[in-house]
Amino acid sequence: MILMLVLLGINVIAFLAFGWDKRQSTQPGASRIAERTLLTLALCGGALGALIGQQAFRHKTKKQPFRTLLWCAALVNILAAAIVLRMDWLGG
Repeated sequence: MILMLVLLGINVIAFLAFGWDKRQSTQPGASRIAERTLLTLALCGGALGALIGQQAFRHKTKKQPFRTLLWCAALVNILAAAIVLRMDWLGG
Protein backbone atom coordinates (compact mmCIF):
# COMPACT_ATOMS: atom_id res chain seq x y z
CA MET A 1 0.00 0.00 0.00
CA ILE A 2 2.76 2.44 0.94
CA LEU A 3 4.69 1.52 -2.20
CA MET A 4 1.63 2.32 -4.32
CA LEU A 5 1.28 5.75 -2.69
CA VAL A 6 4.98 6.49 -3.22
CA LEU A 7 4.73 5.49 -6.88
CA LEU A 8 1.60 7.60 -7.32
CA GLY A 9 3.43 10.56 -5.82
CA ILE A 10 6.47 10.11 -8.07
CA ASN A 11 4.23 9.90 -11.13
CA VAL A 12 2.34 13.05 -10.17
CA ILE A 13 5.64 14.87 -9.61
CA ALA A 14 7.00 13.64 -12.97
CA PHE A 15 3.83 14.77 -14.75
CA LEU A 16 3.94 18.19 -13.11
CA ALA A 17 7.67 18.52 -13.83
CA PHE A 18 7.03 18.12 -17.55
CA GLY A 19 4.30 20.76 -17.37
CA TRP A 20 6.49 23.16 -15.42
CA ASP A 21 9.46 22.69 -17.74
CA LYS A 22 7.26 23.25 -20.79
CA ARG A 23 5.92 26.46 -19.25
CA GLN A 24 9.43 27.62 -18.39
CA SER A 25 10.61 26.86 -21.92
CA THR A 26 8.33 29.60 -23.23
CA GLN A 27 9.65 32.22 -20.79
CA PRO A 28 12.89 33.93 -21.85
CA GLY A 29 15.62 33.45 -19.26
CA ALA A 30 13.48 31.27 -16.99
CA SER A 31 15.18 28.44 -15.11
CA ARG A 32 14.47 24.99 -16.51
CA ILE A 33 14.41 21.46 -15.14
CA ALA A 34 17.43 19.51 -16.32
CA GLU A 35 16.74 16.60 -18.67
CA ARG A 36 18.71 14.42 -16.26
CA THR A 37 16.20 15.29 -13.52
CA LEU A 38 13.21 14.49 -15.73
CA LEU A 39 14.75 11.16 -16.70
CA THR A 40 15.65 10.37 -13.09
CA LEU A 41 12.04 10.92 -12.03
CA ALA A 42 10.95 8.53 -14.78
CA LEU A 43 13.56 5.94 -13.88
CA CYS A 44 12.64 6.04 -10.18
CA GLY A 45 9.09 4.87 -10.86
CA GLY A 46 7.56 7.91 -12.56
CA ALA A 47 7.75 6.78 -16.18
CA LEU A 48 3.99 6.65 -16.67
CA GLY A 49 3.53 10.18 -15.32
CA ALA A 50 6.47 11.36 -17.42
CA LEU A 51 5.11 9.81 -20.62
CA ILE A 52 1.63 11.21 -20.00
CA GLY A 53 3.14 14.63 -19.20
CA GLN A 54 5.29 14.51 -22.31
CA GLN A 55 2.23 13.94 -24.48
CA ALA A 56 -0.17 16.21 -22.58
CA PHE A 57 2.20 19.17 -22.69
CA ARG A 58 3.77 18.24 -26.06
CA HIS A 59 7.16 18.60 -24.44
CA LYS A 60 10.34 16.93 -25.65
CA THR A 61 8.37 14.68 -27.98
CA LYS A 62 10.88 14.90 -30.82
CA LYS A 63 14.14 15.37 -28.93
CA GLN A 64 16.58 12.48 -29.22
CA PRO A 65 18.09 10.71 -27.37
CA PHE A 66 15.69 11.97 -24.66
CA ARG A 67 12.71 10.09 -26.13
CA THR A 68 14.60 6.82 -26.31
CA LEU A 69 15.93 7.20 -22.78
CA LEU A 70 12.43 7.94 -21.47
CA TRP A 71 11.11 4.78 -23.09
CA CYS A 72 14.03 2.83 -21.61
CA ALA A 73 13.07 4.17 -18.18
CA ALA A 74 9.51 2.98 -18.82
CA LEU A 75 10.83 -0.49 -19.68
CA VAL A 76 12.86 -0.55 -16.46
CA ASN A 77 9.68 0.42 -14.54
CA ILE A 78 7.74 -2.41 -16.16
CA LEU A 79 10.47 -4.96 -15.42
CA ALA A 80 10.75 -3.78 -11.81
CA ALA A 81 6.97 -4.04 -11.37
CA ALA A 82 7.00 -7.55 -12.84
CA ILE A 83 9.74 -8.61 -10.42
CA VAL A 84 7.93 -7.13 -7.41
CA LEU A 85 4.63 -8.72 -8.42
CA ARG A 86 6.31 -12.08 -9.02
CA MET A 87 8.00 -11.95 -5.61
CA ASP A 88 4.67 -11.10 -4.00
CA TRP A 89 2.97 -13.89 -5.92
CA LEU A 90 5.62 -16.37 -4.78
CA GLY A 91 5.15 -15.23 -1.20
CA GLY A 92 8.60 -13.62 -0.96
